[in-house]
Amino acid sequence: MTRYEQLLADLPKAPKTWLITGVAGFIGSNLLETLLTLNQTVVGLDNFATGHQRNLDEVQSLVTPEQWARFKFIKGDIRNLEDCQQACAGVDYVLHEAALGSVPRSINDPITTNSANIDGFLNMLVAARDAQVKSFTYAASSSTYGDHPGLPKVEDIIGKPLSPYAVTKYVNELYADVFARCYGFTTIGLRYFNVFGKRQDPDGAYAAVIPKWTAAMIKGDDVFINGDGETSRDFCFIENTVQANLLAATATDEAARNQVYNVAVSGRTTLNTLFDELKSALGTNGLIYDKAPVYREFRAGDVRHSQADISKIQRLLGYAPQYDIKNGIEKAMPWYALLVCKELH
Repeated sequence: MTRYEQLLADLPKAPKTWLITGVAGFIGSNLLETLLTLNQTVVGLDNFATGHQRNLDEVQSLVTPEQWARFKFIKGDIRNLEDCQQACAGVDYVLHEAALGSVPRSINDPITTNSANIDGFLNMLVAARDAQVKSFTYAASSSTYGDHPGLPKVEDIIGKPLSPYAVTKYVNELYADVFARCYGFTTIGLRYFNVFGKRQDPDGAYAAVIPKWTAAMIKGDDVFINGDGETSRDFCFIENTVQANLLAATATDEAARNQVYNVAVSGRTTLNTLFDELKSALGTNGLIYDKAPVYREFRAGDVRHSQADISKIQRLLGYAPQYDIKNGIEKAMPWYALLVCKELH
């Protein structure tokens, strides 16, 4: 039995209270679904800047009325300290997912990205520290590796940030470390690598590549690849990401706390390969896409290659990812297909 399987068996026997910030977003709503299914009590905070009510509605439809009754939603903003204090009251574990993601968004509007990702993060740290929560796990980012060319990416070796977004995520790690030194308040940062799965938003200017391309393929639109398509990423299915969060939050070994960890599968998928995988998975779902991709200029601030070394999180947290890119896409594709087909009709 893996450490995660043991945790899934143990949690329902001794339910705890969890706070998820960004609960109406992609990762937050998947954490909510898992925790409610495990009969946990959950407080959720979101201001719907990038999250959606439809994500919460979908989770409600997937759990029992009794489980849903254990969820308390607060419409609030992490940039407001009082909202953070209200959300942290009586909480055991904090999962801090609320942030403004997207490299291009941060290049277009660095001030708003900074206020959510740095001011908001500091508010959450202070509120969680003062509420004496058992643990604080936060979304860090693989963008922190910046211009360092080495592969696979190892936690201790980073380069210079390539975007305002990357700066904000690195500052999160610096603040987290200082809170451990100054206040004895330990946290765990999870450097996510290209997370994908159900409830990831396919719409808008800052949509991630997998939902964006999938939606375009279903609609019969062109798929645009930035550069030559040989840019590579370590795509991580959402269920692996949920596992990492729950293992981090409940870690009791002091050596495992006050750390940052890569969360990925240590895979390396080029955009050209991704295009073929999505096309193939759509075909399995009865949707044929017969256009070739359209290549265009490389995008400002983008890293050429990204692949994680995951030995640290495997060793210290017992992380064992269950999905690679192929079976992750296979599991997510029916959800995407249904969402886009609903929009079309």
